[in-house]
Amino acid sequence: MKRIFKLKYITLFVVAALILISRPAYAMHIMEGFLPFNWCAFWYICSLPFLIYGVVVVKRVTRDDTKLKLLLGLCGAFVFVMSAMKVPSVMGSCSHPTGVGLGAIVFGPAVMSVLGGIVLLFQALLLAHGGISTYGANVFSMAVVGPLVSYIIYILLKRAKAPVWLSVFLAASLGDLATYVVTAFQLALAFPSAGGVVTVSFVKFLAVFAVTQIPIAVGEGVITVVVYNYLTANSAEELKSLASREA
Repeated sequence: MKRIFKLKYITLFVVAALILISRPAYAMHIMEGFLPFNWCAFWYICSLPFLIYGVVVVKRVTRDDTKLKLLLGLCGAFVFVMSAMKVPSVMGSCSHPTGVGLGAIVFGPAVMSVLGGIVLLFQALLLAHGGISTYGANVFSMAVVGPLVSYIIYILLKRAKAPVWLSVFLAASLGDLATYVVTAFQLALAFPSAGGVVTVSFVKFLAVFAVTQIPIAVGEGVITVVVYNYLTANSAEELKSLASREA
């Protein structure tokens, strides 16, 4: 019971922090109206299957163990806070942590597609971050690819018997970077360089993002390690329950 109260307090703190740091933004993810209609539709189609499957997994996880709902809420709040910390970057977007690595490590990438999708929808509708037309593109980069990369990195390092802190750090950092590699690719497809060369445009977007995104990814990795250590100390039973499902 004491552990549950601690989780409640940290969840409330994280949500309160989100409210305090949120402010009007000129860009967040790929902003509303920035992508042509055909690319908006394409990324919606790509993201939809992951969201549908994620909803199925979330329902199954919370139905089998209701105590996991609070942990799920904490991972969602972590994404809210981390993705609200933004640094202006290339036109039509900005650099920021994603926060999806923690949830991907704890629950897996399918669950994080839903949590990330909820975060992006909330930001688009209420905080003017991102947009509805570009929602599919933002979901695919941050809520699909990012968590998937984080999960794969974590599992591979875990099987290689790497230290837990290193596995968590690299999973969160590389998942963050993967999100922005995909974002750069999305922008390059929509806005190729002169002559229609996507590769040149992709490299340019990556170069601009790297200035801010690499140090941000490192910082996100450190923060994720700290929060994960807290969870292992205060939510050991819940984590064991999730680990037994994976096994």
